Amino acid sequence: MIKDILPMILVVLIFQYGILRRPLANKLKVSFGFLMVLFGLYAFVLGLKLGLFPVGTLMAEQLIAKGMNGLILLFAFMIGFATTMAEPALIAIGNQAEEAAHGKLKGAVIRLIVAFGVAIGITVGVYRIITGDSIHYYIMLGYVIVVILTAFAPRYIIALAFDLGGVTTSEVTVPLVTALGIGLASSIEGRNVLIDGFGLIAFASIFPIITVMLYAIIVEKLSNRRSAAA
Repeated sequence: MIKDILPMILVVLIFQYGILRRPLANKLKVSFGFLMVLFGLYAFVLGLKLGLFPVGTLMAEQLIAKGMNGLILLFAFMIGFATTMAEPALIAIGNQAEEAAHGKLKGAVIRLIVAFGVAIGITVGVYRIITGDSIHYYIMLGYVIVVILTAFAPRYIIALAFDLGGVTTSEVTVPLVTALGIGLASSIEGRNVLIDGFGLIAFASIFPIITVMLYAIIVEKLSNRRSAAA
């Protein structure tokens, strides 16, 4: 962890003292902050190894043993929704979007729409693993839909939608979903872990963009109809 964090600390110190030529405002507080980051990252990585990765793999193996594809897809949908709702990055950007939108957007609604998109994406990705289909066609079709929706979506939502596709795949979602994909690919006969086990994160990034833009298009049309009726 020290080796991983050291470059970040060096960049901050070089810019602060070498380029800006100003001392840190509160050296003790900043030093304590870096220590907290160090121990926090260590605890997070250790928690992944001990908890999330084994749980995700075990759940996948047990679901495959049951032989019920419908149950696997339901679990994928629910775990995608639940992990996204718990993402700290999504909570933060939802609050920022609500403040910047001046009443056009609500942070809680954004979180629900994004979580729904991730849930759909993970479900589609798990279906691909079960069927053994190539990931290329799914990804290409997903981005074709994104490009088409970009032409019709309100301008204020486009940049936010693309950002939301990235923040959904953060520290909560990625470990569990990755372990789920690897576990499924390991448990299903004829699947290659490296080829079929990965790719779920890509689906989790595409579909929130689609659901957010669809939501904005629908809301915009309803608002225009109300205005015209009034």
